[in-house]
This record gives sequence, C-alpha cells and structure tokens, in this order.
Amino acid sequence: MGVTLDSLWLGFTVALQPTVLWYAFLGCVVGTLVGVLPGIGPLAGISILLPLTFGLDATKAIVMLAGIYYGSQYGGSTTSILLRIPGEAASVMTCIDGNAMARKGRAGAALCIAAVGSFIAGTFGVIVLTLVAPPLASFALRFGPPEYTALLVLGLVFLAYMSTTSLVRTLLMASFGLLLGTIGIDVMTGHFRYSFDIPELGDGIGIVPVAVGLFGLGEILSTPSRQVTGDVVRPKLHELWPSRQEWRQAAAPIARGSVLGFLVGIIPGSAHIISSFLSYAVEKKVSRHPEEFGQGAVAGVAGPESANNAASTGAFVPMLALGIPTGPVTAVLIAALLIHGVPPGPTLVNDHPKVFWGFVASMYVGNLMLLALNLPLVGLFVNLLRIPYAYLYPLIIMFCVIGVYEVNHSIVDVWIMLIMGVVGYGLKKFGFDPAPLVLGLVIAPLFEMSLRQSLIMSDGAWLIFLQRPIALTLVCVSAALLVASAVSMLTARRDWREKLAEETKES
Repeated sequence: MGVTLDSLWLGFTVALQPTVLWYAFLGCVVGTLVGVLPGIGPLAGISILLPLTFGLDATKAIVMLAGIYYGSQYGGSTTSILLRIPGEAASVMTCIDGNAMARKGRAGAALCIAAVGSFIAGTFGVIVLTLVAPPLASFALRFGPPEYTALLVLGLVFLAYMSTTSLVRTLLMASFGLLLGTIGIDVMTGHFRYSFDIPELGDGIGIVPVAVGLFGLGEILSTPSRQVTGDVVRPKLHELWPSRQEWRQAAAPIARGSVLGFLVGIIPGSAHIISSFLSYAVEKKVSRHPEEFGQGAVAGVAGPESANNAASTGAFVPMLALGIPTGPVTAVLIAALLIHGVPPGPTLVNDHPKVFWGFVASMYVGNLMLLALNLPLVGLFVNLLRIPYAYLYPLIIMFCVIGVYEVNHSIVDVWIMLIMGVVGYGLKKFGFDPAPLVLGLVIAPLFEMSLRQSLIMSDGAWLIFLQRPIALTLVCVSAALLVASAVSMLTARRDWREKLAEETKES
C-alpha cells in the first residue's frame, strides 16, 4: 500500500502540471459535447481527435482521449433527461425515468443526481483501478506467448458473446480486422504482404484512418441529417439541488451501480452500455415500488448513470495491466499509446511510471472537473443542439480529412478513411457492428507475433496451448462460451443479448 501511495503521489505531480490539467480539461469538455450531441458518441469523438494528439507526449495524449471517453458518459445524461434523446448509447435507460422526472418539474434534481452519481461511481472506479491494476500487471508478467495468444482469443470470443448482435457476425468483423492487420511487411521474414505494390502500405493499414473512417465518417453518413431538438425542459440553477428524500432514494442505487458497473467494465464488450441496462433491471427488481419505474423513479436515473461511469473506468484495468482492449474505445486508446511509443501491458507500470500513474491521477482530477462542468453549464450544452446538422457535419468531415492527412502527410490514408467511411455506412445498414473490426486490427500484430512465437517454441505443435495451465484454462473458457452460444442458436432460444437489443430499439 505504501508503494502504491508513493506512486500515486508521483502521478499527481504529473497530473497537476498546468499543461496536463489543460488537456484533461479539454478532454472533459469535448467528451461532454460528444455525449450531448446525438449520433457522434465517444468512439467517433476519440477517433476524430486522435490525429490531433500526434504533437503531444504520451501522457497528455492519453489523458485527453480518456477524458473524452468518461466525459461522454456525463454529457449523455443531459439530453436524455431534458429531451428524451440519448446523446450516448449508455444513456438510453436514463431517458425513461430522467425525462419523466423532468416532466414533473424535477429536471434539475435528475441532472444533479446523475452528475453526483457519475462522480461517485467514477471516483470509486479509479480507486479500485489504483489498487487492482499494478498487482494484476505483476501477475501478467508470468504470461508467455501461449498465454497471451489464449488471452487474446478469449477477449475476441468474449466480445462476440457480449455483443448485442449475433456472435457469428461479431466474429466475422473481428476476423476481417485481423486480416487487415496482416497487410504490410512481415516482421519475421521482411516480405511485403497484400500491399498491392503500394509503398505506403508497407507499415500496414493505420489505426487512425480506419477508426476515423468507420466511426467518424461512417456515423455521420448513417445519421439522418435533421434537427433533433424537441421540447426542451429548461431547469433553473436554484432547482438543481434534490430534496432529502430524493437523496435517500438515490444513495443505494448509486452504491450498487458503482460496484456492478466496475465489475461489468472489466469484461470485454460494450460494458458501459450493458452495465446501464443491468443496473436498471437490478434496481427495478430490488425496489419496493417497481411500479414507479417509467414514471420518474429516482433509482432509474441514479443506478444506470453510476453504472455506466464505473464501467468506463473498469475497462481501463485490462487495458493498462494486460494490454488487452475490452472494446473499441480502449482499442483506439491502446493504438494511441502505441503510436506514441508506449506499449500498454504488464511492463507499462515499471517502464513508463509517469504515463501510468499520471493517467490514473488525472482521472481523479477529471471527475472533479466534470462535476463542476455539468451542473452550471447545462443550458449552454443544450443550446449546442440548435446548431443545424447541415452546418455541423460538414465541419466534422473537414476535420476528419485534415486530421488523417496530417498524421503521415499521405493521401493514401485519406483514401483509406473514405473507403472505410463507406464500409462503415454499409455495415450499419446491413446490421453489422463495425467496432470488432477495429478491435481485430489493433490486436492483430500482438496476436500474430504471440501465435508464431508459441508455435516456434513447440516446433509447430498446437498442443502447446493445452499443455500450459493458464493457457488451457483460457482456451476452455473460450470453448465454453462458443458452446453456450451454439446451444442458444440451435434451440432457437432468445438469450439476454437479443432481449437487450430489443429493449434498446424500444427505448
């Protein structure tokens, strides 16, 4: 514990530097805006702004991008409560009771409970991250190539199983991402692969143009170009403080949502979305008055908002300690670290302590910033919805093109972004989730290297994955998940993922 506190103090000396504070603040503001504006989301926001971090060091870059991620969880609640429009997918459940509270004249109380619940859950998640990540990283140092291969396979299978789309479609997208990751020079033989005599593809397809194309351009193309503002409930500043009874009703859901959200966040998948649905279901189950849900129940706001913020923090545990992305957002953040020459994983704590602990400490500061931002400036953020999309989206597209070109000054990257934008649009229209594609692209180099190293160790024998206890355990878990999904498909039984997808559409 003493070593952890000393390291955390080192982190605060980094996080409280004026320049780092500025980028943390910038990330929180942009994250809030991304959460407020429907159709963009944290993944698109991070992807679009990723090229802008190339002139920064690794600490400032990851602090700003992470601020966008957990800041969007705060911002999404604003439009959910005031307009019944989820600015971010994780805020879908907040629409139900948050807007009902607003219609009853308790919009300010709903916003305050959402902001305070998010702050408590986010801070709780960072505390657990501080305590859990370093020991987990030390344990992961025992992993060899077979263990890492099995862990990456488990991550992909778990992501597919937790996805609200079909497992086959999700694995197909992840496999396509792995295939794209093989383009470029083979690190072991030095041969060009699938480059089609294009020299710029020698280093492979970059994460930046693919992410910006799929989630920036693709989201814009698939979002209807219309103004989404409706009847806005305008809370007054003196109405923001909830009553004593509302605080009592919110206390237990905030606590339960914080714990549940963090645990779900560690699991691969769209954790911040799944955790909000699970939290809402739990609160409705344990409530003495379940009939109030849908009519303005305080627990229906406090629980899901706490859960999605705790989940967004929990997702950083495997990312920082193991170098394993739990979803597309953490995959892009891992790509950002790699671009800046900082490989995430078990060696991050020891090799780059200022980056690791500076990032952790910045999250304590970032949660305070978001609490201060989201209450007084509610009216300003809502007014941003009045910007016509006919003006807003062309500006975003312009920033996408300029940002991608500035990374390598390569017109090939711009063409890749444009192609991926069309691909992303097509995938959305045909019901495919493009997020696993980016995940597969990010882990492809590590997966290929660890797989080939494993086979070299065993002289080509695949049994090596069954002869090492940790690898065998991970392979068995992956097989169990595939069998469980196959049984569900063969028996034509509706499982929890299909129900969740239906509830999302209904909400």
